[in-house]
Amino acid sequence: MFSTFYNESIRKLVIGFGSLFNNVNVRYFDSEGEETQKVRIPLSYSPKEKFIARLEQGGSILEDQAKVKAILPRLGFDITGINYDPTRTINKLKKMRKVDGLTTTSMFNEVPYNISFGLYSFTSSIDENLQVIEQILPFFSPEFVVSINMNSLHQKVDIPITLSNINIQEDYEGNFLNRRFITTTFEFLAKSYVYGPISTGTGGIITAITGDFYGSLDDTFNDESAVVASFGITGDAVTGLSGPVYYPAQGRTH
Repeated sequence: MFSTFYNESIRKLVIGFGSLFNNVNVRYFDSEGEETQKVRIPLSYSPKEKFIARLEQGGSILEDQAKVKAILPRLGFDITGINYDPTRTINKLKKMRKVDGLTTTSMFNEVPYNISFGLYSFTSSIDENLQVIEQILPFFSPEFVVSINMNSLHQKVDIPITLSNINIQEDYEGNFLNRRFITTTFEFLAKSYVYGPISTGTGGIITAITGDFYGSLDDTFNDESAVVASFGITGDAVTGLSGPVYYPAQGRTH
């Protein structure tokens, strides 16, 4: 029943999701409102706890100020859950096929799964945090659709990604010298699919059919004069049927 295969469908979704947020920037201004610096926020696949652990290493802002500036702002994301979606269930025994010459590629229908993502923003100020939020929210109302090339049979699959929740938290403990950082958690749900193994075969493709009708069962099949009517269909799996579907016996050609 089970065999070794890897279609990378979840991996491709992770890459597609991360690519949505790889160009988020924060800008800094002087007292006159002139832009002094524009920083592209680094993005990595990493759980929220890992970033928090790094930020909590060390002591006060006085001794670790340079280190904090080197870390923040940051963006991280990870998969938080994978669940089967019964509302999108389709016939799992039906196969999808693709024909190239005499080679046929086939696989069973895709299986719908909802994949949850968490996107985490870590900033050192409220202004940085709001800049990040405003660069993300306008594109999710509440969903954004990405197209992914899943495999040779599903080369353009539209995956709606929905922003379901946003949570903002300020993390600081101790006296006023302790470091403060702001964490914003974006919760997303991607309505995606997973795919089974791909099978490849050669030959056995029917491209033409002919048939003869005889007047009775007593007629000899080798006697062409006993043929009442004939039909023929030609074509291929790519372009479809062509030629006459039915014609009388006297118009029959060989």
